[in-house]
Amino acid sequence: MSVDVEGKSLVDLLDMLEPAPAPEPISMMPQTWGWGILAVILVGFIAFGIYALARHRQLNAYRREALAELAASDNDPAKVAEIVRRTALAAYPRRQVAALHGDDWINFLKQNAENISFSENERRQLLEAPYKETKPDPELTKLAHDWIKSHKRESAA
Repeated sequence: MSVDVEGKSLVDLLDMLEPAPAPEPISMMPQTWGWGILAVILVGFIAFGIYALARHRQLNAYRREALAELAASDNDPAKVAEIVRRTALAAYPRRQVAALHGDDWINFLKQNAENISFSENERRQLLEAPYKETKPDPELTKLAHDWIKSHKRESAA
């Protein structure tokens, strides 16, 4: 097609230009198998991570409940001793925990948590508080809090 450009202004010539064609849209789908496989693996890892997090939260629900009860215990040694005992019963087999008393109970608590040590006063309070009236003791509550947070749960087989 021939166009006579003689006597035409620049504006007329620009009006005669055809617009550039629009590019085709770019697909967001992976163009190779490798990207598809990588996407599937990534979705698998995310699903596993969500499952592991949900399982961890479910397995440690007893800890959160014990810590909430401990916060509401008003540092009462009898309540603190009961909460520690119930926490141990939730974390370990009943046959292993239920019959423990006296020094065996204190040794069990020491063996199943790291960096926990009982003073003679705390030891006595844990053992006697359920049977005697005692004064509130924030140190015993702190010790119980530390034990609940740090004890090693027996692995489920």
